[in-house]
Amino acid sequence: MAISDEARVAVRKPGDHPAIETSKVGVLLVNLGTPDGTDKVSMRRYLAEFLSDKRVIEWPRAIWLPVLYGIVLNTRPKKSGALYDKIWNRERNESPLRTYTRSQSEKLAAALSAHPNVVVDWGMRYGRPSIEEALQRLDRQGCKLIVMFPLYPQYSATTTATVNDKFFEALVKMRFMPATRTVPSYQDEPAYIDALATSIEKHYASLAYEPELLIASYHGIPQSYFKRGDPYPCHCWKTTRLLRERLGWGEDRLITTFQSRFGPEEWMQPYTDKTLEQLAKDGVKSVAVFNPGFVADCLETLEEIAGEGAEIFHHNGGVNFTHVPCLNDSDEGMKVIETLVRRELQGWI
Repeated sequence: MAISDEARVAVRKPGDHPAIETSKVGVLLVNLGTPDGTDKVSMRRYLAEFLSDKRVIEWPRAIWLPVLYGIVLNTRPKKSGALYDKIWNRERNESPLRTYTRSQSEKLAAALSAHPNVVVDWGMRYGRPSIEEALQRLDRQGCKLIVMFPLYPQYSATTTATVNDKFFEALVKMRFMPATRTVPSYQDEPAYIDALATSIEKHYASLAYEPELLIASYHGIPQSYFKRGDPYPCHCWKTTRLLRERLGWGEDRLITTFQSRFGPEEWMQPYTDKTLEQLAKDGVKSVAVFNPGFVADCLETLEEIAGEGAEIFHHNGGVNFTHVPCLNDSDEGMKVIETLVRRELQGWI
């Protein structure tokens, strides 16, 4: 009579053999990060981790760290805390980014429920839950194969790469290191372009007016990063071009801008705030802005664009301003995430 592999292993195990669970496949969604609260201490802790990342600020440490700890972390936490307070999810006492990322993880787990050996979790590059904490949870559940998904459509060293850095840094600490796959950027993924187009069409259908112009506002990076080889701006321009083609629009109806500049360097242009100001002064009365580089609404979309951007446009003569929400955990957004994850899971489930 044939003996099963499980039986052979059972026979060969010594009496003191440690318990090892049946191998499972983990899926780890990773977003940028969030402070734990809007108070000064929480904000300072979060900003210290974020702004000390060498991928984010590439200045020499001898120059940047004294500025960071001597000036920035003594002034910015209070200001940033006040901005976060405007968008804070009071019901759950957390930032919208944490709320949406958790929901994306839960909905993806439900979509993959037909595969009981798949475990879905989530983490943040900065703040909590950390990537290492999420990896430890997956490890305790027996995940020896892991797909890690940096939730950034367009690649940049300041986003995708630093998530990968932290992920592999956490793996180094593990005794039994799992086999891993990382989801690549998806700036030209058809499912992503279709989801953006659908979200825009649905939002426009809810308006009582037709925006004269739609602005695709992406998080910026310093021009020096682009000149040193970061492909991020090219990925942004490509997303806009493909979306324009998908919608059947001309270049005069959908444009690309960059937001969230920080420090004295020149960043990628045109700047979103300056563009909104000039459009209003030029007589444009109705605009829409969306943020295709963000998979979930956060401070940069809800406060900087939907709040501050609207104020700039109105102050300079604009009349109608609307912000198209990020894909978040919508059906369209979840279809993108599920499509990409299922692709990377091939051969493992």
